Amino acid sequence: MDNSLSSSLIGQRKIRLEKLSKLRELGINPYPSKSERDIQIGEIKEDFEKHKGMIHTVVGRVTGWRTHGKLIFADIKDQTGSIQIILKSDWLEKNLTEGYLEWDTLELLDLADFIEVGGEIGKSKSGEISVLAKSIKLLAKSLRPIPRKLSNKEQKFRRRYLDLVINTDRVKLFERKAKFWEIQRGFLKKEGFLEVEVPVLEVVTGGADAKPFLTHHNALDIDLYLRISTELYQKRLIGGGFEKIYTFGPNFRNEGMDDEHLQEFYDIEWYWAYANYRDNMELVKKLFLEIAQQLYGKTKFTTRGHTFDLADEWKEIDFTQVIKENFNIDIFDDSDEKILSALKEKGVEIEGEINRNRMIDNMWKVIRATILGPAFLVNHPMFVSPLAKAREDDSRLTERFQVIIAGSELGNGYSEINDPQDQLSRFVNQQKLREKGDEEAQMLDIDFVEMLEYGMPPTSGYGQSERVFWFLEDVSGREGTIFPQMRTELEESTKRIYEDILPKAKKK
Repeated sequence: MDNSLSSSLIGQRKIRLEKLSKLRELGINPYPSKSERDIQIGEIKEDFEKHKGMIHTVVGRVTGWRTHGKLIFADIKDQTGSIQIILKSDWLEKNLTEGYLEWDTLELLDLADFIEVGGEIGKSKSGEISVLAKSIKLLAKSLRPIPRKLSNKEQKFRRRYLDLVINTDRVKLFERKAKFWEIQRGFLKKEGFLEVEVPVLEVVTGGADAKPFLTHHNALDIDLYLRISTELYQKRLIGGGFEKIYTFGPNFRNEGMDDEHLQEFYDIEWYWAYANYRDNMELVKKLFLEIAQQLYGKTKFTTRGHTFDLADEWKEIDFTQVIKENFNIDIFDDSDEKILSALKEKGVEIEGEINRNRMIDNMWKVIRATILGPAFLVNHPMFVSPLAKAREDDSRLTERFQVIIAGSELGNGYSEINDPQDQLSRFVNQQKLREKGDEEAQMLDIDFVEMLEYGMPPTSGYGQSERVFWFLEDVSGREGTIFPQMRTELEESTKRIYEDILPKAKKK
């Protein structure tokens, strides 16, 4: 194997292409469709005594290659771990079926190639668990070497496939993310919830304060929105007779990007008939503890400079009172001018349309940043909660709660409105805000109001996104997403290699 680095990636690629050509000339398929693997590397490493002396076939990417005369030491890695391969010229079996490499063709292999190795499980003289190779088969020829590191932070998002190869801890991160969702689905199943699917493309979108993405359906010749939430369709199903349901999948919000927000994110959201927001608050506490204990084996975490313990008592924060205490503002009686002045005194700049809802929300965000949690924010005013049921003892407030941890909102739930006239009035008020330029205000969904007129039982809903995972891991949204959306940018060598094929726009 040639370990020398040429002066450029293009030069190294040319050398590998020459090797590829030689392999084909020898009748060796460098990209066969099948492997004979019978065990993963991790299984061998976890229980060596069980597999010692046995003949096994392992596969993986070549990550190391050291030649000592007629002896070669190599390392290969699959998803479960790495193992040393020991090759000796007289160990390789002769006259194997087509596709297997002989000693004098091993030089055609390179670091980053995928190979299959069959042999006895044993240890080297230094005591390292190894495969004493009897057969080597090329599974995929790599035409580019794997870099030692990525040049900048953006590269790990653009070329996540390289980031995963270079940084194996990132593979573990996304394995935990898969389990994060698996735990939640298992929890809801135990609690009697049924997973359902609802549309991603909607004529009218709603269920959150967010600007949607717009697309066009050619066959129907209509514009559609990518959903910002699964709420309104799930509640249609509750009206149709389902009692405990949830959805899992992506939502899309055409908003700004930061460490806590991405335009495409995964979410789990459920609706529970004959329950109210207090019932849901208890269920949410149980879910958070189950995630913490099953996934991490602990309940105490530090993230964004905040330390919190999910096993602590979840305190309740009153929305109106906490703003009064911090800003000396009565959110119901004080004027818009006074509210705006209080914000300016704190140096808060409001983006987009300035209205009472946005100003009050920004006041809360200033306070929220200081809260460790775990806590529930309760007693939201009706004007910032267009889909939450009003409290019976004070119609200005709603039966809503938000999960507050480490200075952020990690979940949202409430008792759902099932009074069609009340819901229509809220929609109309939101529509007026949209007409004044607030692109995040709720849309008027008459079809949903029609459903409510047929009747929907008392219901409570709750949703939380992958932001919970980002916080428990203390990573940003992009770090915690396998392929975060970014502007297209080709690597310079790729532009040069394919300059005759790429459209001019792609070369820039």
